Amino acid sequence: MTTAKLIYNGQEYDIPVIVGTENEGALDIRKLRDTTGLITYDPGYANTGSCQSAITFIDGDRGILRYRGYPIEELAGSVRFSAAAYLMIYGRMPSEAEFMEWRKQLTLNSLIHASQVNFFDNYSAHAHPMNILSAMVSSISSFYPHIGGENDNMDQHIQRLIGQVKTIAAFSYRKSVGLPYIYPRTDHSYSANFLRMMFASPAEEYVVPKVMENALDMLLILHMDHEQNCSTSTVRMVASSMSNIYASVSAGINALWGRLHGGANEAVLNMLQRIADDGSDYKKYVELAKRKDDPFKLMGFGHRVYKNFDPRSKILKKAVDDVLTEMGIQDPLLDIAKNLEEVALKDDFFIERKLYPNVDFYSGILYRALGIPTEMFTVLFAIGRMPGWIAHWLEMSKDPDLRIQRPRQVYIGENLRHYEKTIYP
Repeated sequence: MTTAKLIYNGQEYDIPVIVGTENEGALDIRKLRDTTGLITYDPGYANTGSCQSAITFIDGDRGILRYRGYPIEELAGSVRFSAAAYLMIYGRMPSEAEFMEWRKQLTLNSLIHASQVNFFDNYSAHAHPMNILSAMVSSISSFYPHIGGENDNMDQHIQRLIGQVKTIAAFSYRKSVGLPYIYPRTDHSYSANFLRMMFASPAEEYVVPKVMENALDMLLILHMDHEQNCSTSTVRMVASSMSNIYASVSAGINALWGRLHGGANEAVLNMLQRIADDGSDYKKYVELAKRKDDPFKLMGFGHRVYKNFDPRSKILKKAVDDVLTEMGIQDPLLDIAKNLEEVALKDDFFIERKLYPNVDFYSGILYRALGIPTEMFTVLFAIGRMPGWIAHWLEMSKDPDLRIQRPRQVYIGENLRHYEKTIYP
């Protein structure tokens, strides 16, 4: 066994080193506090491995992202979202027969409980769709009180979650604009069903354009998983207390809602619109982003993990060009985005800090081209991320080393002091 040596107060300690299948080394500090009295201090957990996982591999220095061993470049734009979801959850690609049955079950399990449909009438007209999505997902378990029981069918809960999340999203949009609900069909793919439920009219047949269906498949796959990010870590944190899958995923939705996480693509589009409204002077905003005394930030650049190009942004940049050309759309925000990228990538400020475009930089433009309202962008992110959250919940629930997550802290408060009795008026 490989070990590292820690010298503290003149005493040596052997720290075990574990190595992953891609030669990632990690210090196993599970017994660190017991043997040395020390804990690690790592704000944001940037250097802390919270688990061992077989789901997603990222090499931020080389710009690599793989799902279950498959490069993202071979999945996005090549397979249906539902097939990639099966891979994510069960660890292998389905056979043709398995895929057709899986797709059918995702549709059949996408009908939300009739009582839940009434919930939409009681949300504020100004409620954010992520707020509604989190509440609705959390409430699903109330209709299945025996979840987790001995004879419980976990596969059906999985199908229900993936199927119903798009129904909840589409219904919340239809409710917000005063349109009747559209229900899914088993002869449609997952993405085609969502687009139909969003935009069809019950008065006439609606044919989902193939270019839109394929683009949405690609977007959802690109967002499917990204290792131990904020929302996935939240799902695992809640799951470690043995909470059910609906409660755990609902917590993940709330974490994703933050503007530093899933809300970033909405922020990018708002930034591009601000630049457009200001005469499209993108160079001015590049300079503002470099000034420490200015609150403006160039959204969509840089990533916590990638110190090279985000591989997802490369796929998206080409897809945006192809999709908008095929749909005959000319979006001035796309021109601003391209100009921003070109200027930033030649500027020493961004080069030295390795601030390359990330997945959020172009995804909002593509969602916009598909007719998705800006406030729904993060909801689409959640739909795409659902199979990843489920995969992590399952992996954690089967982990023989499962313990409730309970980080430590370095206390910096007052030392011991005593209360002096005071009579307050």
